[in-house]
Amino acid sequence: MSEYQHIDVSPQLVEEYIMTLAKYGASHETGVWRTVYSPEWVEATDQYARWCEESGLAVKRDAVGNVWGVLEGSEKGKSIVSGSHIDSQTPGGRYDGALGALAALIALRCLKQQFGQPKRTLEAIAFCEEESSRFPAANFWGSRAITGRIRPEDVDNIIGFDGKSIGEAMRDIGLDPARIPEAKRDDIDTFIELHIEQGPILEQAGLPVGIVTAVTGIRHYEVELRGTQNHAGAFPMDLRRDPMQGFAEIASGVVNTAHRWGRPAVTTVGRVNVSPNATAVIPDRVVFTVDARHPDPASAEKLYATHEGMMREVAQRRNLDISWQVQINHIPCLSAPTLIKTLKEAADHQQIPTMTMASGAGHDTQQMAAIADVAMVFVKSKDGRSHTPDEFSSIEDIVQGIKVLAGALYKLAW
Repeated sequence: MSEYQHIDVSPQLVEEYIMTLAKYGASHETGVWRTVYSPEWVEATDQYARWCEESGLAVKRDAVGNVWGVLEGSEKGKSIVSGSHIDSQTPGGRYDGALGALAALIALRCLKQQFGQPKRTLEAIAFCEEESSRFPAANFWGSRAITGRIRPEDVDNIIGFDGKSIGEAMRDIGLDPARIPEAKRDDIDTFIELHIEQGPILEQAGLPVGIVTAVTGIRHYEVELRGTQNHAGAFPMDLRRDPMQGFAEIASGVVNTAHRWGRPAVTTVGRVNVSPNATAVIPDRVVFTVDARHPDPASAEKLYATHEGMMREVAQRRNLDISWQVQINHIPCLSAPTLIKTLKEAADHQQIPTMTMASGAGHDTQQMAAIADVAMVFVKSKDGRSHTPDEFSSIEDIVQGIKVLAGALYKLAW
């Protein structure tokens, strides 16, 4: 391996790429509405491919529409990959996902211009989908294809908000779902993802860049409480089987548990449906979601068990029936210690201040960990805002993040 280097990154180029890509699906003045396999998505991936070609990278598109820019190494071996997703929330901002895809491309462009051919092959990627913003069960579609985690039945069973299957949407733009297994890769041993932080910690610390030690574990529950529907005035409080009372206690309980645990534990009750949802009627049914997260594997399991035990106890004490389904269960993903060290040293060499931190959001990195050593670089988010047109990261902070990424890639590949 080579020693660390200072990497020159053009702020003007960074801003040009960000603002140009944001035009594809531009929405809400500063936002983006770009879902997988939409016309806007097609335009964005085509633009990404053109930039790869202009940068001297070989362009490849795989069976699910991931776009790869390849800088071939002089020595044979497994690839080092960097990138993120190119789809958005509805609406989302200009930076979530897209910045990581662009950062990888810009890093490879700068490294090629400054140092020529690497010893090891480097690849930039724009993952086709991560957000579930068009197909709620498609989450990580691009990285799941690469790691061989898409089942044959998924193409017909994953249905979008418009009623169309993801397989139909693929065919609409000329992709063949039968070829999805061809997207699987077994020749990658390192993956580093740059992403906006999507939280306030770096801003509170006054730092531009974070080095991620772990990506949080995530468990989503859909919980159903069932009681007995009755008149809101005539039925005494002590005789009620009121699922809304149970919900109120559970919702408060799981959130307060995370508060007591403190950072980095978080729990959110994000959606609730009440039946029959009438003012003068005791409900007979309440369905709600619980999102619980922790980046430490043992602590995550303890947090989930605490929530589940409390939900059972409340239902039993209030004479309610309870059931739940676990809709998402992503185990915590730990960054490779060697990559954490490399990123930290690349930052220190370029005099870029950083801190280590956990990611509270899920990322493609969690999927890529099945086939490679992984790590992440965070760039400061203004006011911690994300999944909104208001998300913003400064060009100055973004350039610092790209320099850290590129410095680490140089150390690994030259």
